[in-house]
Amino acid sequence: MKKKDIKILLVDDEPDILEIVGYNLSSEGYNLTTASNGVEAIAKAKKIKPHLIIMDVMMPEMDGIEACENIRKDSSLANTIITFLTARGEDYSQVAGFDAGADDYITKPIKPKVLVSKVKALLRRLKSEDENAQILTVGNIVINREEYKIEKEGVEIILPRKEFELLSLLASRPEKVFKREEILDKVWGNEVIVGGRTIDVHIRKLREKIGENHFKTVKGVGYKYVQ
Repeated sequence: MKKKDIKILLVDDEPDILEIVGYNLSSEGYNLTTASNGVEAIAKAKKIKPHLIIMDVMMPEMDGIEACENIRKDSSLANTIITFLTARGEDYSQVAGFDAGADDYITKPIKPKVLVSKVKALLRRLKSEDENAQILTVGNIVINREEYKIEKEGVEIILPRKEFELLSLLASRPEKVFKREEILDKVWGNEVIVGGRTIDVHIRKLREKIGENHFKTVKGVGYKYVQ
């Protein structure tokens, strides 16, 4: 997908942020739209169907958390990536953002070049294979869902079924934070009653076999796969 076809919605009540961040994203060639509060963000999101929403938390009329919750209720925006851009770096506000349906969190101030790099990383998942595809290639990892095979740099890695399914889920959306409840539901389902420690044990084993840096723990929320 060409940059000019990638739609980004930038939402912030500070004109300076809209101007500076907006300028850097537009200079990169992205199709940029801006909004100054949560109510406006919802309306514009429904209209333009952005690929990525970068949204402040503290805003007038409707804050980012509530706006995110409303956007996530719209099935046509289910695949839209949402990241919060805010000066609030406390754990509780990050957890609230993830609970509302956000995919990531960017703390300001942030240098323009770093922000652009972060946006590029978030948008990489648009290039990922569909979740239902039988062959998924993520960086140097190839996942063959049909044959339950993993290859890393051409070397086959044997994984037990649940480790395979957990890796397959996380790698299907690189950088997306999967909540623990979602992981339990999609990997274990109703097969058995398992506790949260089950996920931790499987993640530890995957780190040993696939690589420590590929799996990031988001405290109080869940895990994500990092390329």
